Amino acid sequence: MSHGRDLTGKRFGHLTVTEKTEKREEHYTVWRCRCDCGKEIYVNTKRLTRGTVRDCGCVPRTDARRGSIAEDLRGRRFGELTVLERAENRNGRTCWLCRCSCGREKIVPAHDLKAGKTRSCGAPEHKAQHRSIDLRGRTFGRLTALYPTTRRDRRGSVYWHCVCTCGNEKEFSEASLMHGNCRSCGCLKAENQKKISSQLHMVDGTCIEMLEKRKYRNDNTSGFRGVYRMKNGKFRVNIGFKGRRFYLGSFERYDEAVRMREEAEEMIHGGFVQAYRRWQKKAEADPVWKEANPLIFEVEMEKGTLQIRKNI
Repeated sequence: MSHGRDLTGKRFGHLTVTEKTEKREEHYTVWRCRCDCGKEIYVNTKRLTRGTVRDCGCVPRTDARRGSIAEDLRGRRFGELTVLERAENRNGRTCWLCRCSCGREKIVPAHDLKAGKTRSCGAPEHKAQHRSIDLRGRTFGRLTALYPTTRRDRRGSVYWHCVCTCGNEKEFSEASLMHGNCRSCGCLKAENQKKISSQLHMVDGTCIEMLEKRKYRNDNTSGFRGVYRMKNGKFRVNIGFKGRRFYLGSFERYDEAVRMREEAEEMIHGGFVQAYRRWQKKAEADPVWKEANPLIFEVEMEKGTLQIRKNI
């Protein structure tokens, strides 16, 4: 349909077009219309001619989603909002014009009102409000809530003074307690870390389990650990062991760089794990031998070649 068609005086449902405006929506002319109830609204050509808008919102209609007559919410209160009158439907959803306790007006879908999704106009002063729940005596993991404090987090959640089963007392926000983010004063985390540490085998700051289950770094630029693409296009190769880093060279070809890294891993990491497992087996069988023979596995770079010194 041509955008230049004059709709002045024509009726579309309960609307009568009274005037063409200079405004445009979605490339369509916007028309000033008067509803049978006397209210005036602005609607574009597309919505008028396709029957999307047939009144100002004053006429009860079936809900596009459920096929039932929309419930009249006028005069009802939802949080800080009081429903004033029907508004124009949005995306097939029944909407209502509401006035907030602060005086601001807002159009809200009926579903959001009844579901509690929208309870205010959204002004900062309303966001700061928070309905506190009485948590006295309730337990959250090792924590027991004793009493609320005057502190609030940035979202308005009340801080509660809690006591842990270990005897420590600390304050936690209501939200962190209810969502399970805080379950102890910190003692539980410390115990778990200690438990994990006791299950790992460390030798001179090197973890055996981590060497056996090596992972790729997120910041790797080549796709293979220890191989990095330089700005000149070459691939630099290095390997770390016991807090030291050994430079293995730079290569024109990626496959050559990867091969060098794999050989170094087999020699150093693989050799260290094998040596440790052999030493561990003998140490468990003979504690006296263990004390007299600590594991030795040292790596040095001599004249560009990796050298390993070990005692088992």
